[in-house]
Amino acid sequence: MQDFAGKVAVVTGGASGIGLGMATRFAAEGMRLVLADIEEEVLEAAATDLRESGAEVLTVQTDCGDAASMDNLAEQALGHYGSVHVVCNNAGVGGRGRMWDLGVNDWEFVLRVNLWGVIHGVRVFAPHLIEQDEGHIVNTGSMAGLVSVAGVGAYNVSKHGVVTLSETLYGELRDAGSNVGVSVLCPGIIRTNLRNSERNRPDHLRDLEPEEVQARIESTPGFSDTVRLRALSPEWAAECVFEGIKANRFYILTHDDHEGQIARRHDAIQNDGTPAVVRSTVFAGGPIER
Repeated sequence: MQDFAGKVAVVTGGASGIGLGMATRFAAEGMRLVLADIEEEVLEAAATDLRESGAEVLTVQTDCGDAASMDNLAEQALGHYGSVHVVCNNAGVGGRGRMWDLGVNDWEFVLRVNLWGVIHGVRVFAPHLIEQDEGHIVNTGSMAGLVSVAGVGAYNVSKHGVVTLSETLYGELRDAGSNVGVSVLCPGIIRTNLRNSERNRPDHLRDLEPEEVQARIESTPGFSDTVRLRALSPEWAAECVFEGIKANRFYILTHDDHEGQIARRHDAIQNDGTPAVVRSTVFAGGPIER
C-alpha cells in the first residue's frame, strides 16, 4: 500500500502500547480508525486524544479471544465505514512462568488472546480484504515467535503460532493471486503494559490471586531492570510497521541484534539438534535502521 489517506485501519489492543502507537501513526497519514480493546475506559480515553488531534475514530470494546466479540468488531467496522484496508491483529498478553508451574487456565488465558485473537482477526477480516483485492494484514508476533525464550513457554507457543499462521496466510494469498499484503511484527522489548496483563484475565480463567501470580512471575528468571530501561518506544515499533506496510515487507523486526539469534536457531536446527533456547536479555538491542 502506498495511498493511506482516507483508508480505514482496524487495530486490536489499540488503547495502549504498540496498538496505540500504530493508531497514532496511521492517523498522521489521514487514515480513519477503528480502535478495539477490552479495557473500555482506557479505550475511550485513547480515542478522545486521537479525536482531539483530528482523527476520525470508531471504538469497539472487544474481547479478541471471543469469536462473537470479533464478529461484532467486523460488523461494526464495516457497517460504520463500509470498508477496511489495514487490519492490525495486535492485542496480546504476557505469560511468564516455568512450564511445570503453569495450569490449564494459564495456557488458555495466553492462547485465547495471543493466538486465537489473531485467528479470529484473519477469519473475520481477510474475506473482505480478498474480495476488494486491496489491503494489508499485520499480525503482532514477537521475537519469542522466532526463537524460544526460557521462562515464557506459553507466550513462546502463542507467538510461534502467530508466525506460522502469518507465513501460511502469505502463501495462500499468493497462491490465490490476491493483492492483499501480510506482515508479521516481531518486536523485542517495547515499553508497554504487557507485564501487567493479569489486570485483564477473565475471572473464569483465574486460579490464583493477582499477587500470587505476580510472585510467580518475579520468581521466574526474566527481564532485568537494565533490560527494561533499554526497551524501545511503541512509537518506534509503529514506525517500523508503517514502513513495513509501505514496502510490503513480511517480517518486521524492531531491534538490530535479533538476526544473530535467529541465525543461531537455524544453525542449531540444521547442524546441532540442540534447541537454541535463549535468555530474555538478548532482546534488549537497538533499533533497526532501514
